[in-house]
Amino acid sequence: MSNNRLTTRPWALIAVTVLLVAGVAAIPQQPTTAVAFVELDLILPQMPGYAQAESTFTEDIASYQAEVEALRISLDSAVAAYQQQEPMLSPTVRQQRQAELGQRQQQAQTREQELTQRAQERNTELLAPFESRIQAVIDGLRAERNIGMIFNVSTPGNQIISVDPSLNLTSVVIQRVTGGP
Repeated sequence: MSNNRLTTRPWALIAVTVLLVAGVAAIPQQPTTAVAFVELDLILPQMPGYAQAESTFTEDIASYQAEVEALRISLDSAVAAYQQQEPMLSPTVRQQRQAELGQRQQQAQTREQELTQRAQERNTELLAPFESRIQAVIDGLRAERNIGMIFNVSTPGNQIISVDPSLNLTSVVIQRVTGGP
């Protein structure tokens, strides 16, 4: 008889169903958060002026690298000359030359660090306007399309392993940063 309670009392089944439906309807619905992605590596080259900025940066880097290489060659030559003359030098002169070589090496390292810092600053100086423009477009798209997050899938090691291609906003960003339709 206990197995038939709900079947013999249909009003009980209806009451339970109504309570369940009412309970589900009372749960506040959370808005779904959309996720999208872009490929920044494809966007930057499409931007007006980027090719010129990249060319300028490449020239600057080549200049810095040439200076660093010249410093290394000069230091290597000085070390080789010292090593060749070392057996014939007095202990005092040997110590003096070693100190000079150490000072030259320190100067070369300092200059290399300065050039590396300058290269980083130049990279930021040249790319900042492009990055700001892209960020503004992406932020606008995110707000316009009510997207919760947009990932850059060009970044190595990202955690995205599968994405819906319809969420790719790369072509839209390219159109907007290039002034296209």
